[in-house]
Amino acid sequence: MVYEVAPLSPERWPVFEELFGKQGACYGCWCTHFRLPPAVRRENNRERNKDHIKARIEAGPPPGLLLIENGRADGWMQIGPRGDVPEWNNRGRVSAPVEDGDAGDPEVWAISCFFLRPSVRRKGLSHQLVAAGIKHARLEGARILEACPISHSKDSRSIGLFVGATRVFEKAGFKTVVERKAGRPLMRLTLQSP
Repeated sequence: MVYEVAPLSPERWPVFEELFGKQGACYGCWCTHFRLPPAVRRENNRERNKDHIKARIEAGPPPGLLLIENGRADGWMQIGPRGDVPEWNNRGRVSAPVEDGDAGDPEVWAISCFFLRPSVRRKGLSHQLVAAGIKHARLEGARILEACPISHSKDSRSIGLFVGATRVFEKAGFKTVVERKAGRPLMRLTLQSP
């Protein structure tokens, strides 16, 4: 399959909405897990989550990349500065920054979420998204790109895989910086020298 990789801008909302479906992917999350504090997420329903991500997309810049074939999105990856996903920076999370100041540094980016259409999983699309994300981050001036994937999952439908698989990032050249919880390494790829 040959996919176009496109930033999620407001005009691409319809293909993103169709990809996530009526349920909003991952039980109505709409890719807000790292954007909203846990208390807000518990109060929210899928419609409020959808409204939140739609407003974020409309505000720009694009919060991630879509894999599109023949006008249909089959994959999504949330990528951007760490500061754009505040809960990813929470000190109690395995994804918390290692260096002081990384959370607010516009040159330190994070790949925080994935969603693939069930019919195209296990076809290497996560690898394509990560490769495209590395190029995108470089073009946008990122110095460091981080991820906090999962090393082992009991099956490919595991909800935990929304953070990506460690082996995908290893193949792309990411190295483990710290592992605060077994099986959840914080990984880093240096894109350019400071």
